[in-house]
Amino acid sequence: MCAMQTYTLMASAKINLYLEIIGDRPDGYHELVMILQSIDLGDRLELRPNGTQTFRLNCSHPQVPTDNTNLAYRAAQLMKQEFSQAFANYGGVDITLDKHIPVAAGLAGGSTDAAAVLVGLDLMWELGLTLPELQELGGKLGSDVPFCIAGGTAIATGRGEKLDPIEDIDHLWVVLGKYQSLEVSTPWAYQTYRQKFGDAYISDRPAVESRTFKVHSGPLVKAISHKDNTKIGQLLHNDLEKVVLPEYPQVNHLREVMQQAGGLGTMMSGSGPTVFTLCESQEAAETIKNQARLAIEDADLKFWVTKLSSNGIKVL
Repeated sequence: MCAMQTYTLMASAKINLYLEIIGDRPDGYHELVMILQSIDLGDRLELRPNGTQTFRLNCSHPQVPTDNTNLAYRAAQLMKQEFSQAFANYGGVDITLDKHIPVAAGLAGGSTDAAAVLVGLDLMWELGLTLPELQELGGKLGSDVPFCIAGGTAIATGRGEKLDPIEDIDHLWVVLGKYQSLEVSTPWAYQTYRQKFGDAYISDRPAVESRTFKVHSGPLVKAISHKDNTKIGQLLHNDLEKVVLPEYPQVNHLREVMQQAGGLGTMMSGSGPTVFTLCESQEAAETIKNQARLAIEDADLKFWVTKLSSNGIKVL
């Protein structure tokens, strides 16, 4: 077997600054328009050659599975399938996952770990894959994986896999809050949205494309390109709040408390249950975190303060 180098990678979490559900797709997914944003909060993965013909995933976090239900493990298996010759030449890898992104939080933690494994194995097996090739592989694992590979700020359309990078807004800070034991099922959130608002869905292609184009040229994208922090905060939007907040009063209350504490704008990320507030400085973010912690005394509620990031997967 050929010799392989060990790689350590940082995998950034992501938040949604915008999420609009346009309609149904022929493949059963939803037609979406989103603006996705990387944040500095991330997991650390080490990929080390193990001299065997197997992949082994290690993670000390109790909520993280280490079998084939884990997206990072599935990413390794996908690379083995797609590049069987390289796998035969180089052999298996031990993947050690140091988990910092909260689990089941709507922050793409599993997707970004999978993205890191694709990037790491590409380097270890000297495949020389381009970004679009890596993203195409990522799309087979999940809608968020292609974005997590490149990171930064991007408009995502289709089911979230079609990406158009836009101006990065890595100058802002963010405070995130999540009840650690609380999980919201993403399929449940989308199915419930379909039941409640499906009659307003757009289905014909030209109408879908025109709606998508409107977001591309819309106020939030303009605010981002002009770095108009106040406007960015005012224009945050997430359709899934309409179904998640009524069903999860804790998340709704957290959102209200964080919003009242200040900042540029407060919203739930993705299908939740994480709530975030954008801020102009680290000090502002820390103040909001402290105020929210005082207002809700609950040991299960955890906060993170981090910066928006222009990076997806970073090789250390």
